[in-house]
Amino acid sequence: MPSEPITWPPPELATPPVQLPPTAPTTGADGVRRYDGLSYATNSGYRSRLLDLVVPAAAEPPAVVVWIHGGAWMEGDRRHPPPTVSADLLFGSLLRAGLAVATIDYRHAREAPFPAQLHDVKAAIRYLRHYAGPLGIDWTRIGLWGESAGGHLAAMAGLTGASDPSLEGTEGITAGDTTVAAVVDWYGITDVGALLPDTPGPYDPFVTFLGGDPGDRPRLAAAASPVSYARYPAPPFLLAHGTCDTLVPFEHSEHLAGLLRAAGNHAELVAVPDAEHIFLNADVAPVVAHCVAFLAHHLRRPTTDRAARCPPGAE
Repeated sequence: MPSEPITWPPPELATPPVQLPPTAPTTGADGVRRYDGLSYATNSGYRSRLLDLVVPAAAEPPAVVVWIHGGAWMEGDRRHPPPTVSADLLFGSLLRAGLAVATIDYRHAREAPFPAQLHDVKAAIRYLRHYAGPLGIDWTRIGLWGESAGGHLAAMAGLTGASDPSLEGTEGITAGDTTVAAVVDWYGITDVGALLPDTPGPYDPFVTFLGGDPGDRPRLAAAASPVSYARYPAPPFLLAHGTCDTLVPFEHSEHLAGLLRAAGNHAELVAVPDAEHIFLNADVAPVVAHCVAFLAHHLRRPTTDRAARCPPGAE
């Protein structure tokens, strides 16, 4: 007979899971530390949301760039950039510039509709900030870089800050600042309503992404659009977009950049001539170099900076 009565649910399932601290890294001969598969948010019924973090060898904790993959909010993987750019060119360029790189997964739209994806991005930011000390990164200098759907999420996260609790979510570590210091958006949708079909089919990615009542889609589309939040103050933005993009028209980035500038913010627009979506038909190397330089500049340590440390209450 068991010494204690059996109850349901077991104690470990009766309360929400506690987010676990990062595991030990693998350190290469060059001093680069790699954390693979860190679980930044865990909820019963969902797959754990994971991130990988690579930290270059440095005398001081480096700034960190969070990479957000694309895939129409329906697919994609943190480990794979678009086929037009190699991982070494993209992530390696950031590391060689002295920046740490965090690549994150997030819930796809068939797992949960918007704003679940934005909640996950913000949960990853909170995780990195909370565990900045053990991870050896500077919690005061976090930037975002995303492509396509990931560019949309990077822009949304950069523009919403903590202004709306409904967009912050309660995933992972629930308390903490989600503001960022810089955003790079590659060909992301900035006005969801502009691309929402008049009579979308049941498997249209926009329908799946927005969820909800069909009659409420215009309101949902506005709530999911970066142009709705383009006000002052906003972090510095760099928007790069192919001029011949037939999937997400160039005008999306042009419009958001104009709104940000009109509001008094710093916003750069890089037009990639003749390029399709994912920069097909273009030499991507100069675009990557421009974006890395932008992030290195805006995530640089201020001249009056003190040594980076964990935020109060972090472990």
